[in-house]
Amino acid sequence: MTTLSAEREIEHLMTLHPKGFDLSLDRVTRLLERLGNPQDRLPPVIHIAGTNGKGSCAAFSRALLEAAGHLVHVHTSPHLVNWHERYRLAAEGGGKLVDDDVFAEAIARVAEANQGQKITVFEILTAVTFVLFSEHPAEAAIIEVGLGGRFDATNVVKRPAVSVIMPISMDHEAYLGDRVELIAAEKAGIMKRGCPVVIGAQESETALQVLIETAERLDCPTVVYGQDFLAFEENGRMVYQDEDGLMDLPLPRLPGRHQYANAAAAIAAVKAAGFEIGHRAAERAMTHVAWPARMQKLTQGKLVDLAPKGAEIWLDGGHNPGAGIVIAEALAEQEEKNPRPLVLISGMINTKDQTGYFSAFKGLARHVYTVPVTNSDAGVPNDELALRAEEAGLSAEPVSSVASALMLLRDSWDGPAPRILIGGSLYFAGAVLAENGTPPT
Repeated sequence: MTTLSAEREIEHLMTLHPKGFDLSLDRVTRLLERLGNPQDRLPPVIHIAGTNGKGSCAAFSRALLEAAGHLVHVHTSPHLVNWHERYRLAAEGGGKLVDDDVFAEAIARVAEANQGQKITVFEILTAVTFVLFSEHPAEAAIIEVGLGGRFDATNVVKRPAVSVIMPISMDHEAYLGDRVELIAAEKAGIMKRGCPVVIGAQESETALQVLIETAERLDCPTVVYGQDFLAFEENGRMVYQDEDGLMDLPLPRLPGRHQYANAAAAIAAVKAAGFEIGHRAAERAMTHVAWPARMQKLTQGKLVDLAPKGAEIWLDGGHNPGAGIVIAEALAEQEEKNPRPLVLISGMINTKDQTGYFSAFKGLARHVYTVPVTNSDAGVPNDELALRAEEAGLSAEPVSSVASALMLLRDSWDGPAPRILIGGSLYFAGAVLAENGTPPT
């Protein structure tokens, strides 16, 4: 496979700068000043933080705005297969992933402006976001936070059109704190005085309280899920409700009940940012939204061809206990509609609560095959991951790869065609999409 020139630029940066995160805004602020502060020349920004659901909210927000005829830039992270996925530039008929030559040129320009100063690669690539988004016309920019909020490199936007905080749970404790209220305080750091805030569905009352108190202290006009807006299923449709009334919409194309709340947060965010979304645009958005590796059904590809005949295969990059719960609920819904034995093929990294993730599937999954995550230095060895699954009360065995798990299943399966969930890490999900030959577009 040909190495793309942007990828070569990034690989070069990786050799120069430390891996990982160094949460501070000083370096990125200094770099952006040298670039003429492109972050101050963006269209209205929808800035999204949270532990789970950030990417889905970004996908719904994009679908809503594009369905209403707006030109939209989208920045998400991490990517699954190619770095280009992080940068979707506005285009008539729907945004497109950045062209390789445009991307490579922007990286080279930003790296040159940095003049070899100490910085992380994520900070350089965030500066690239602002350069690209300021130089290409659009009517809105959706920007997903990388990690935390307060000191995330994206948090240099002074006046976002709206700040959105999606569900908060325990994750990245080493960086953000070991209590949910500390994590909530970090995420609340993207709120800016007087700028609108949308608070998505929160499981933790403590987290919700921190978010509401922060918004009040900053005099932010605030709308809260369950209080000012909500969504629920009725007669096979999704009903969205806020102070403007009801919208009767198709169920979102993204499976799982948790997506109703994600869709609702996006509708509230787009409205709070000052955009009018009519009923027809909202209907179209629900049926056209796409977000790879989030309960994505795999129907074709090299790996799919190895599975037992008639198997149903789902891919999800969710990787913490909160994500495990919503994925298990989505699969339990599938089980109600169409019963099939559930088998997991899981790979995880060592910064996550693996036993907590697996616990969500107790009583639901028949068996777990654990595989190594080969594209991350932090991958948990497959034999160790099998022990974590067993600690959660599941039957588990380590195998060498997804392909071998699928072939083992195919050769030994006896009974109704299984439902297979491949997941446990976004790195792992990306490797699966690449191996299957179905990268995001």
